[in-house]
Amino acid sequence: MAILDVEQFKETLKRELPALLQQDPDLRAYLLDLARDRFADKRETEDRFDRLLNELARDREEQSRKWEAQQRLWQENDRKWQEYLAQQDAKSQENDRKWQEYLAQQDAKSQENDRKWQEYLAQQDAKSQENDRKWQEYLAQQDAKWQENDRKWQEYLAQQDAKWQENDRKWQEYLAQQDAKWQENDRKWQEYLAKQDALWEEQNHKWWENMRRFDAVEERMDAMDKKWQERFDKVHEEIMAQAKRFERSIGALGARWGVQSERTFRNALASILQETFGVEVLNITEYDDDGVVFGRPEQIELDIIIQNGVLLILELKSSIDKAGLYAFERKARFYERRHQRTANRLIVISPMVDPRATGIAEKLGIEVFSDALDVTTL
Repeated sequence: MAILDVEQFKETLKRELPALLQQDPDLRAYLLDLARDRFADKRETEDRFDRLLNELARDREEQSRKWEAQQRLWQENDRKWQEYLAQQDAKSQENDRKWQEYLAQQDAKSQENDRKWQEYLAQQDAKSQENDRKWQEYLAQQDAKWQENDRKWQEYLAQQDAKWQENDRKWQEYLAQQDAKWQENDRKWQEYLAKQDALWEEQNHKWWENMRRFDAVEERMDAMDKKWQERFDKVHEEIMAQAKRFERSIGALGARWGVQSERTFRNALASILQETFGVEVLNITEYDDDGVVFGRPEQIELDIIIQNGVLLILELKSSIDKAGLYAFERKARFYERRHQRTANRLIVISPMVDPRATGIAEKLGIEVFSDALDVTTL
């Protein structure tokens, strides 16, 4: 018998299940029992529906009761509103009557005030006419006085005009005299200026001649000053170099006796090399695991300069002896083996070198200098 797959089983079940439920009561009861937790039976459904209808009926009765109470409340409010409107209408009629009486009283008062105002205006008009008559008389008097004053002023102006004409004649005569004097003075001034111009030209010629001589003297003085300045600068540089050398020697003594640290002295020498030759002094620290340099594993410190493919290994110390030279040579060889590169020069710079170490330095091929400025071209 072939085994049905899930989809075929579902299709078959949908097709055959209704008929089986009608024909087989046990199967129908079994399925209803399985679905009881998810679906209510017919009796429970009918009970719930009856309860819902009863609740709806009670709600409708409650709403009807509330609606009738609201209708009675609205009717009572409408009755009170009608009574209020009647009272307000009576008050309005009473106020209108009082307002009409007030307007009549005000109209009578206004007529009385108008009558009094007309009487006042008539009195003021009479007073104004009287004042106008007096003002016209005053103006006539003033006009007569102004005419008299104008006549006197015209006479005064005529007198003053005659005096001004006389003064103008005298002023013209004075100006003519002054003009003649100014012309004479101008002629004398022009003669004086001509003499002064000739004198200034002579003085200017002598001045420029002296200036040319002074410029020649000044050029000679500048040349002499330049020579003296060059000599002074050279002497000053030599003095400063000696002072720095002496200062480094003192620093070496301080480093030797603990007054100044050895690293401070080393940094000072490295700075001089960098300023003098324009190179960078690199401080290298590596670890000797095999103890080649000191016979036991130890940290090795070196100063090197690498420039244009040239390798220089340096030892910058405040003082050095034979042991220090041997140690420096071993450190340099250790660096060469570690980096597979041969140093071009081994250089020791120390202001305090043990005289017995000179021969050792030559044997080991180490160049020794007492000061950084003594180093030959790097």
